[in-house]
Amino acid sequence: MNKRHAARILIVATAWWLGQSTSAQELGNAQEIDAFLDRAVAETHIPGLVALVVDRDRILYRRAVGQRSAAGDVAMTDDTIFNIASMTKPIATTAIMMLVEEGKLDLDDPISEYVAELGGKPVLDTFDFEDASFTTRPAASEITIRQLLSHSSGLVYNFASDELARWSAANPGVDPITSFPLLFDPGTGWAYAGGIAVVGRVLEQIEGTTLDAFLEERLFDPLGMTDTGYAVPDDKRSRVAAVFRMTDEGLAESPVPDDVRSPVSGDGGLYSTAEDYARFIQLILRSGAAPNGTPLLQPDSVRVLTQNHLGDVRVSLQDEPTPLLARAFPLGADRDGFGLGFQVTGEHDDPDQRSPGSLSWAGIFNTEFWIDPASGIGGVLLMQYLPFYDEDAIDTLVGFEELVYRGRR
Repeated sequence: MNKRHAARILIVATAWWLGQSTSAQELGNAQEIDAFLDRAVAETHIPGLVALVVDRDRILYRRAVGQRSAAGDVAMTDDTIFNIASMTKPIATTAIMMLVEEGKLDLDDPISEYVAELGGKPVLDTFDFEDASFTTRPAASEITIRQLLSHSSGLVYNFASDELARWSAANPGVDPITSFPLLFDPGTGWAYAGGIAVVGRVLEQIEGTTLDAFLEERLFDPLGMTDTGYAVPDDKRSRVAAVFRMTDEGLAESPVPDDVRSPVSGDGGLYSTAEDYARFIQLILRSGAAPNGTPLLQPDSVRVLTQNHLGDVRVSLQDEPTPLLARAFPLGADRDGFGLGFQVTGEHDDPDQRSPGSLSWAGIFNTEFWIDPASGIGGVLLMQYLPFYDEDAIDTLVGFEELVYRGRR
């Protein structure tokens, strides 16, 4: 028996006693949720998870199940630190909205005013998958800040585009943001992209500081997010979850590095805990107010941040060129809109789902959250494995959400 299979057996055999529940569990069906999450780890290849539900002031439910390291036989705990990857994006857009509120930036500013190489960027016309060559046409308009923050600029990540994935493989090391054309005219479509990283650098230009320093001062300190940052201090390293990756033989665990840190960027890189991220969720549920009532963002700015900015465009299902990294995503494709860093739930009549107008996004290691202002609650579900949007991870998210709403009735 190889080590990977042995680790998997260990996870399954011990999942039933590794669940931890340390809150008052104010949801009416907390035990049912406990049992569902226990089964999700015991009966699938999910190594471990932390789940949390909050209202604007309290933790309503908390549960840790499974292991944060199979190789080290370390149980998952509710203070486990996860690489939350693209769950960084809504935090960064909240910081950017602070500049908009202060009149230092306008959402309809062309990005070329700050990043000259993005001016006059053309649109993809034809693409040859045989040799990765392409032709272009002029774009109908310039890219704006708003479009970069709502993924409607025409830029795209290579793991979400068959064309860009093929081109990137043929042109290793070449920056696609400056060298590959837009997929569509700005504002006419939706494609998941790194535009928030671009605007994060604009924030640094305007403020004369680094994004991480700005976030620390303006968000993390006021909210008490003491376990959130782009680097994990040495004395907290033991709480970091190992990352698992799917292979032909099953999930393989990557050891936690000695120096746990990511590049500072608006589109990813933060490490955090479920409780810390819940503090950010509560900021949105309180319409921009810190726990002591101090406004970090005005309610009108929160409304702009979280409303749909796509008009008649809808979120679309992304390509799946590298299925071991990411499967097709997101849920809500062809129904939902997008705000500034947040997916915005479209109209539906299912009482076991987050309300229309709810906010959500995810990180590539299967970290997920949602915020439901209409119901006054938010949820966090953190895992740490690839591929993104793995069927087991999504089934667990959907089942967890359904049970949360049943427990509120």
